[in-house]
Amino acid sequence: MDMSIRFPHLGITLPHVGKTITVFGFDIAYYGMVIALAMIVGISIAMKEAKRTGQNPDTYLDMLMITMVTSVIGARAYYVIFSWEDYKDDLLQIFNTRNGGLAIYGGIIVGAVTVYVFGRLKKMNFPQVADTVCMGLVAGQIIGRWGNFFNREAFGGYTDSFLAMQLPVSAVRKGEITSAMWDHLVTIGGVEYIQVHPTFLYEGVWNLGVLLFLFWFRKKKKFQGELFLCYLAGYGAGRLWIEGLRTDQLLIPGIGIPVSQVLSAVLVVCSLMLIVHNRRKRQKEQGV
Repeated sequence: MDMSIRFPHLGITLPHVGKTITVFGFDIAYYGMVIALAMIVGISIAMKEAKRTGQNPDTYLDMLMITMVTSVIGARAYYVIFSWEDYKDDLLQIFNTRNGGLAIYGGIIVGAVTVYVFGRLKKMNFPQVADTVCMGLVAGQIIGRWGNFFNREAFGGYTDSFLAMQLPVSAVRKGEITSAMWDHLVTIGGVEYIQVHPTFLYEGVWNLGVLLFLFWFRKKKKFQGELFLCYLAGYGAGRLWIEGLRTDQLLIPGIGIPVSQVLSAVLVVCSLMLIVHNRRKRQKEQGV
């Protein structure tokens, strides 16, 4: 199998990008290593933010260690539910995540529930907790998307744009290759490549913008929870258009609409409405 990845219009060729590394005879997937790094960075940022705002970082460490586990379970469950046809005949594959198959929205939903329950037990203010962890969450997402890069997954449809990425046909799942990709196959050195949108890169850059905005806005927020709502609106807006480019969309059964696009649209609308509502409420309370 050819393991090269090319960005032809950028003049970049990565000749050997493996999916695993062998350590003492054991194969360790880069995908798992990237996800682990994303979690470590995310937790570190959240703990620093907790310390900055006068909260106990150790409490956040305990909470986020638990949330880390439940979020992975939620991300996998979300993916499996909306890809059930791929698993119904081989249920053991549900537990095989080496080749990807984690949906971030599932992780966010289950993670939020975990944080809420933990916060209630510890008598913590959920909106404040959400504000504290959201920057770590989006930082983790930026890093985590590179797992898709190593797995050659979550890419978009055919494009000849400036950032177009070429992947060997032998390195991707055939079910994610569209007719447009087949029609525009590129053969280089005897190797067939599809040419696609690098949606992992689009989302990573978009989320970097969201993260920078959150760092700038955190001292300007008007109420607890506003930072988290800005994250939901910002991330949702980016995911809304990026999801439309992908060829591995998880569809709502019987409807055929990408579930992540629907959820993204709902998050953007609801988050903006809550921000406007709470800001107006605060203005009235202050008599402005």
